[in-house]
Amino acid sequence: MKYILLSILTFGFLLTSCRTEEDEIIDPDQEQNITLNSQVANLITRTATNDGSNDNILDNANCFSIQLPVTVLINDLEITVDDESDFQTIEDAFEAFDGDVDTLDLVYPITIVLEDFTTVEITNQDELLQFAAACQDENEEDEDIECIDFQYPLTYSVFNQNNELIETVTVASDQEHYIFIDNLSSDTIVSLNFPLTLILANGTTISVNNVIALQEAIEDAIDDCDEDDDYDYDDDDCYNCTFNELTETLVNCDRFEVAKLKRNDNDLDEIYEDYAFSFTADGDITITNGNDTYYGTWDSSGTGQDMTVVINIPELEDFNDTWNLHELSAYNDEAKVDLRLSNGDRLRFKCDKHNDDDDDDDDDDDDDDDDTITDIITDGDGEWIVTLFENNGTDETSNYGDYTFDFDDDNTVEADNDVDEEDGNWAYDTTSEIFQLSFTSNALGALSGDYGIESISADRFKVVTATKTLVFEKE
Repeated sequence: MKYILLSILTFGFLLTSCRTEEDEIIDPDQEQNITLNSQVANLITRTATNDGSNDNILDNANCFSIQLPVTVLINDLEITVDDESDFQTIEDAFEAFDGDVDTLDLVYPITIVLEDFTTVEITNQDELLQFAAACQDENEEDEDIECIDFQYPLTYSVFNQNNELIETVTVASDQEHYIFIDNLSSDTIVSLNFPLTLILANGTTISVNNVIALQEAIEDAIDDCDEDDDYDYDDDDCYNCTFNELTETLVNCDRFEVAKLKRNDNDLDEIYEDYAFSFTADGDITITNGNDTYYGTWDSSGTGQDMTVVINIPELEDFNDTWNLHELSAYNDEAKVDLRLSNGDRLRFKCDKHNDDDDDDDDDDDDDDDDTITDIITDGDGEWIVTLFENNGTDETSNYGDYTFDFDDDNTVEADNDVDEEDGNWAYDTTSEIFQLSFTSNALGALSGDYGIESISADRFKVVTATKTLVFEKE
């Protein structure tokens, strides 16, 4: 019996000695534990949820996103969207025409990513609309928390109910984080390894050292920003605009030109097409036009979409008003300041920074074909007339013999037959090399189309489609 008892004790000791370090019994701080259906687990899931509003310009739906790349047609112009930076290209295509009805068509099939990161293949627009109908409408409160994000990677320690450490899990993205928390079982306890970093909506970061601080940080950030859950692709352009950003944009360009000036339904930009505007941080404006120089002031107040810009140029009263800052952008070596009034008046300053660099170098790219095409079409020296229009083999030139056409650099075109004046839109896409022309009236609608440029010179250009041939010549 003595030997049997000794053997049992020895075997029990050996079993105890075989426990590995990872199987060790640990007594974690109960306040730091995260369990299924706990409040902090819910907040983590909502923060890691797939944000479906980032690509509303594509799908008008807040509860899912479209997996990129995807191909879209903008007014029959084909654009491949490889990443979110290409959303700006879509916006530019929409803004190329003022006042027209913009359409975006997806090229199917596409794949959508739902809030829980599951994917669904969509084969047509009806299927897409069915999924979109299940989303919350514009700017309605939803579960997704968009005003704070986790900085990855971060790690969890996973325990069982006996407080035994099972494994350590590292998550490197919102998708991995969401799936990890969503798959917790009722008998599993996890603990975050602190400290961890959170990213706020304004780009700043904060560090938290425990679950209580994490919960408080997420709850404080829930309503800390505009989640931009609307479908208007450009209404948020100045949500975060500041006086400093406006000043930097204005001061960093030596020569702003008037791309658009509309007062009381009168287009005045051609009057000022040779005027150069220079702004200083102190609020001064210097305007030159040949040998003439004018002086004025500018000032701004408010923030975001409530920003106003006061312009006062005593000798150029067309510019004087308290304008609303509609859009402010500086990208692709260009800068744009778009000002508007509630009555429809508009003032847009545009700066092409390449022009400043190339003025003194005759061998630079000023003669680039794309620039030449735009310059020729918008040249204010004379107006264009239609000298040939064939539509499906029929010569319809005589229908337009009384019209003169004036192409403006804000992508509008005015057609005048001494009785009526009709407005249309035009654009030239340098990537596809397509010349777009759009009129909505019955009289001029047949001229609308996406044309390829067959030939162009200072006083004549010819554009064609598969069924149309259109020739403009200077009057």
